[in-house]
Amino acid sequence: MPRYEYRCRTCDDTFELSRPMAESSAPADCPSGHADTVKLLSAVAVGGSSSAPAPAARAMGGGGGGCCGGGGCG
Repeated sequence: MPRYEYRCRTCDDTFELSRPMAESSAPADCPSGHADTVKLLSAVAVGGSSSAPAPAARAMGGGGGGCCGGGGCG
């Protein structure tokens, strides 16, 4: 189940809730009982440690080279 992060506007506390995606925009009370909360935008990190180019770049010849694809314009 996804976790969502919220901030209470009354006490400035930040807290997380696990809830179904269908309820992600439903109101959430802070642990202190305040109802004036806002859902925070979470940054999703998709990491990788490979230094190899992405599959699409390999299929197209490796990328780079600007407008002429690395062939030396002019």
